[in-house]
Amino acid sequence: MEESVTSIEHARASFGRHFLDMEDLNTKELMEVLALSASSSLPRVLEGRGVAVLMAKPSNRTRNSTEMAVVSLGGHPLSMSNDEVGVDTRESAEDIARTLACYHSVIAARVGNHDVLQRMAAALDRASARVSVVNLLSDHSHPCQALADVLTLRDFLGGLEGRSIAYVGDANNVCRSLTAACSMMGMRVRIASPPGYGLGSQEVAHLNGLGGSVEQFHDPQEAVEGVEAIYTDVWISMGQEAEREERLRAFTGFTVDTTLLQHAAEGALVMHCLPAHRGEEITDEVLESPNSKVWVQAANRMRAMRGLLTFLALASNSIE
Repeated sequence: MEESVTSIEHARASFGRHFLDMEDLNTKELMEVLALSASSSLPRVLEGRGVAVLMAKPSNRTRNSTEMAVVSLGGHPLSMSNDEVGVDTRESAEDIARTLACYHSVIAARVGNHDVLQRMAAALDRASARVSVVNLLSDHSHPCQALADVLTLRDFLGGLEGRSIAYVGDANNVCRSLTAACSMMGMRVRIASPPGYGLGSQEVAHLNGLGGSVEQFHDPQEAVEGVEAIYTDVWISMGQEAEREERLRAFTGFTVDTTLLQHAAEGALVMHCLPAHRGEEITDEVLESPNSKVWVQAANRMRAMRGLLTFLALASNSIE
């Protein structure tokens, strides 16, 4: 009987490493996650385990890809909305994390404030709970999307060192994580945003130090000149609806259309994390063109999540 209990406790204690930002991985580890993501045969590291999927914001690709990745690894996903748990209204983020840790090996959360994820992870660490917190999106970063993005880039471009990509639009959480991941892979990243919508100088300096090169532009044509991939995202994210008219004026001329695409390298990839506002940040013609790899990106969300969860299980086991 004691052997059985010990075995169960060991199995429950095999997670614990968090993934809140791209920088929670080093370049070698990022390569390991990508290799696992590309594998068609992974160990069922979640066999008999629960994964809490907390969706404080609406989700399509994130929820579906996460749940199906968990199932494919033998686990049981349990999704819940903020109406059910009430982060920092009904219960504190810390108390929610410690409660969910009683039942689950991973807490995957899509939140507004990035601080919520940090507090959850810190509370679990203080309690010595071997449960991983995974960022499914916050106002600061979207690292699981970035994993799928570099997986897509590698699928089509092969080795990424020295390759180039332009991000056109609001330098938001998606841009921040994408730039970090691409820089870690040794890529050249060119960001085009209107004045006031780019990254801060200190942040650019930090991203430049991750292994690639990062430049910012106010002219989208200059930014995409000769690049091998163009990436864009919505100009009005969830919670910014009141800024719609102001943002539409600011981003005039930043639409990824056939004219802009002509400035990129021949056959340049077109990427978008979705949902897309066709006719705003990207035209229907470009989104549906042969250059578009948007639906491959969407499919890769599940592949990337499978790779990440497997990596977290194996990495946590290695430090026990």
